[in-house]
Amino acid sequence: MPQARAFVGRQAELQVLADLVDGGAGSVGYVHGIAGIGKSVVLRRFLRRARDSGIGVVELDCRTVEPTERGVLQATGGFRDVVELVTHLALLPSPAVLALDNCEAFRLMDDWLRQELAPALPGGVTLLLAGRTPPLASWFSVEEFHSLPIGPLDEPDSLRLLHHLGVPAGDAVRLNRVARGHPLALTLASAGIAEHPEMALEDAAMVRVVDELARSYLDGGDDLLTRRALEAASVVRRATGPVLSAMLPGVDGDDAVDRLLGQPLVDTSGDGLVVHEAVKNAIAHFLRGANPRRYLDYRRAAWGELRAEAREAPPPELGRYMADMLYLIDTPIVREAFFPSGTQRMAVEPAGPGDAAVIGSIVRRHDGADSAAVIERWWDVAPHCFSVVRDRRGDVAGVSSLLSGELLGAGTVPRDVVTAAWERHLRDQPLPRGETALGLRRWLDFKYGESPCASQAACWLDVTRTCMTLRPSLRRMYLVVRDVATYWPVVDELGFRPLPHGDVELDGVRYSSVVLDFGPDSVDGWLASLVGTRLGLHPGHGLDEDTRELMVEGRPRVLTPLEFGLFRHLGDRAGRISTRPELLREVWGTEFTGGSNVVDAVVRTLRVKLGPGADVVETVRGAGYRLRADWRDHLS
Repeated sequence: MPQARAFVGRQAELQVLADLVDGGAGSVGYVHGIAGIGKSVVLRRFLRRARDSGIGVVELDCRTVEPTERGVLQATGGFRDVVELVTHLALLPSPAVLALDNCEAFRLMDDWLRQELAPALPGGVTLLLAGRTPPLASWFSVEEFHSLPIGPLDEPDSLRLLHHLGVPAGDAVRLNRVARGHPLALTLASAGIAEHPEMALEDAAMVRVVDELARSYLDGGDDLLTRRALEAASVVRRATGPVLSAMLPGVDGDDAVDRLLGQPLVDTSGDGLVVHEAVKNAIAHFLRGANPRRYLDYRRAAWGELRAEAREAPPPELGRYMADMLYLIDTPIVREAFFPSGTQRMAVEPAGPGDAAVIGSIVRRHDGADSAAVIERWWDVAPHCFSVVRDRRGDVAGVSSLLSGELLGAGTVPRDVVTAAWERHLRDQPLPRGETALGLRRWLDFKYGESPCASQAACWLDVTRTCMTLRPSLRRMYLVVRDVATYWPVVDELGFRPLPHGDVELDGVRYSSVVLDFGPDSVDGWLASLVGTRLGLHPGHGLDEDTRELMVEGRPRVLTPLEFGLFRHLGDRAGRISTRPELLREVWGTEFTGGSNVVDAVVRTLRVKLGPGADVVETVRGAGYRLRADWRDHLS
């Protein structure tokens, strides 16, 4: 077992608890956080200080107490009823504390604690509760109630904890990238490198972090459905009911969401459920190693659902779907470029006149005089092309400039040798009529410049949102980098290629341009190829658009136009139910539904041609039809 953790940080949390008790108004405090985050450590440290200062303390570990009123009365001193308990607490030195740790084991007693015990406590006695689950909403109606969430340690405190655990300073920063401020994960990681000195540092750390964190959540209960829902939610960027339904065939997505909401390691965001990062990464890593087939099936099913939803999503929502689909590419270089680990979320917004000074200072801070002058000239002539990245405080953390198609071929800024190279390429290889291009001229972080960081990732995600809104007319994307060695693995993975004669010099520094051709199907086709290749779902694999042939067990089966249209529609929504009216509308092009069995008839003939794989087209009684997410495996 890992050694006991040294106590570092948490001074703000300790002060909140001290203020609650010192107020003497009979407050209720609810300390909560995911397993291993340190809530019990904080509570015990505070109670020790309280005792040392003469405060009366009664402390219970709910795991060792029968979850009944009688159990509480017996554990606190063998009292006959609440009146005797309250009388005893009133005789303690004031202020006094009644503390219940691990109160997630007392879920059945929540109403009693809130409705009977808390109101009966005398003035000067503070009730402190600590557990994994956040307080129910009804607690907030209790007078003088305070909720105290416990989050990860910040980086300085994480490094101090690792120092106490004997980790050399040079290794501590790398270990914290694995554990991300989670105290138990930090302790496990330090134990892992001690136990496996022959392994690379990050791998040795993950041995213990993954083994204990993932197992504690996936093997710790008897509820298989909840564990499967947690697995699925740990594979995607955000979990929603429809996505979980697609990933877990036969499971009601809304029920899965409700089950996850009852877990202490799941938070709600504006667009879905998010598993705590340290635990999410541990579960995904564990699942990828222990059951790679299920890990792949989850991602394939999520991909099919997200593609289908994105087709119907309004423009403001497209950025979310782009991020969701890119998240399914789990190669480290792409994941870190768009979703850097352990960083705060940042907001991207159009730059305004009031941002001019800070934009200029960022550019001059990192670029030479000639390059900065060019960027500032772009600001003068096209300020609408600039965006700023703001941190949690609202301060500008970074800036980017994304040039639209009409600006790329017009010589708008004659001294810009970068866009001049893009313009030459557009003249040499003109775009088809009705298609357009974008150019990411520059992105810079206030502190890190062009280097990978949180604001760079936020900028790139915002660019992908713009790309989604410009489909299907967007055909080409240009961008320029100074640090080729760092960014080439990322842009190469995304499909960018070096721009012929695209290397130029500014201030004696080489800038290299790359170009991405999305292809005739624009962003949709590019994304389908990019993600589909990683998931083994190659576009057109098994289904030939030109010949209307479907490969079944290595042999082509010719489909009728209706069979082909039906199969393609079901394939685009693999794992998701398509209703008969929907199929009539999308495949047959009619809204007529009365008394028609044409859909059923075509399904029957299609199943005949699928042979042994006929059951990949599933009948969902009372709803419609669904193509299994793993249909390719059954037809190959």
